[in-house]
Amino acid sequence: MKLVGFLFFWGLPCLLLAQGKKDSVTVFKKRVLESVEIDMLSSYYRQDGKNAAVTGGIGTEQLSDFATDIFVAIPLNDDDVLRINGTVSAYTSASSSNLNPFSGASRGEEDDDEDEGYEDRGNRTGETTGTPWVASSGASRQDTWAAMTASYSHASEDRNSIYSANLSFANEYDYSSLGAGMGLVRLFNQKNTELSLNAGVYLDHWRPQYPTEIKTYVNEQGDLNADFFEGVAILDQNGHAIDKYAADAWKPANTGLVGDTKRNTFTVSAAFSQILTKTTQLSVFSDITYQTGWLANPMQRVYFADKDNFYIGNGESIPFYTDATNQEVFQLADDIERLPETRLKLPIGIRLNQYLNEFLVVRSYYRYYRDDWGIQSHTINMELAVKLGQYLTFYPSYRFYNQAAATYFAPFEQLLSTDRYYTSDFDLSGYHSNQIGFGMKYVDVFTSARLWRLGLKGLTIDYSNYWRSTGLNASIVSVGASFVYAD
Repeated sequence: MKLVGFLFFWGLPCLLLAQGKKDSVTVFKKRVLESVEIDMLSSYYRQDGKNAAVTGGIGTEQLSDFATDIFVAIPLNDDDVLRINGTVSAYTSASSSNLNPFSGASRGEEDDDEDEGYEDRGNRTGETTGTPWVASSGASRQDTWAAMTASYSHASEDRNSIYSANLSFANEYDYSSLGAGMGLVRLFNQKNTELSLNAGVYLDHWRPQYPTEIKTYVNEQGDLNADFFEGVAILDQNGHAIDKYAADAWKPANTGLVGDTKRNTFTVSAAFSQILTKTTQLSVFSDITYQTGWLANPMQRVYFADKDNFYIGNGESIPFYTDATNQEVFQLADDIERLPETRLKLPIGIRLNQYLNEFLVVRSYYRYYRDDWGIQSHTINMELAVKLGQYLTFYPSYRFYNQAAATYFAPFEQLLSTDRYYTSDFDLSGYHSNQIGFGMKYVDVFTSARLWRLGLKGLTIDYSNYWRSTGLNASIVSVGASFVYAD
């Protein structure tokens, strides 16, 4: 029997064996995948911060997410494998709940003071309040994101070529996505050299959701005494109720909403991997992405420096609006986020894995990214794989990221209404971040432990802590298990 080499595909190492005799017509060919394999991963993520995009770049960014991912690989014959991947993510988001931050609106309620003037009614304490610093009980506070991907791969007789194709679908309350892709992996030089090419397209469809005040204004054609605004006072910067019929009353700077509900993404990626020595492997990769359609998020408010400010709630809280102590007043948006309808992303990266000894492997990674929105970034990642025994590996890691801001970004109330594009989403701001993590992996290729017909191939547990220079902090813990199904 002759050892041919290792093939890395979909992150799973497959040992290839060949047996034969010169001039013989019978050749043993090992299957690409011997048995059905099942991977399961569950994770819990939490974050907090002070720059929520839904409320214009200030406000709570509290979010929690619980996700479960199931991956099944099914051998169809010696050469072909079907893979199915399903993910369900249930989250609670304080920032997205503030799409409608207002509570206590008087619409539909009895008004015992029918003879009172409008301004007096509107100033009653506690009638309608809101704040960017506390999650509202709106419908967008909780939601579920679900995705499904099915892929098919075929390996050539000599196992030097692998062809693949995939279909995917994802859905959330405000958008859905349909994707398709195909790929090729080619091995050379006795499988010491690998070249992979992939292409994909994702066709997304918005079901746009808007800030309550802007949606109501547009639907009611500017009537500030209709629907949500009925019986609700609008305050100026000094906390005084305005005349809603005045020429200088509040109104959005732009009443045009999402005109094109499509967002299309096209990707092409290439990767080259080379085993340099018995202990060193080098990889170079790039993923080019081009997007068209409505690329801004219609949920996200913006506030302009050259526009007057208007509020709903308790006027006494206006002087400390941007402080978390503000619990009773909310500023009406000047507009929603608006961004170009095309975007080109150009990253390139390098990965170096160095085997030092039987107990330690060093994995290093660098990526440079830029796009035509003005963002440039650098990512550095280091991981140590420390072998603790026959089955256990401990792997601490560190990641550093630095980003230059997009051309269209400015913080709360620093944008101008004369600009064509604008956003206060701090994901597009300039910042740097750090992430420290560690994990433990148990691997048993012989699947000695069994649960019914499932042999346990591996267990993982991971934890990471992440913090940004903008004040965002996050942590995630995940637990995974891999099984091999045996008849």
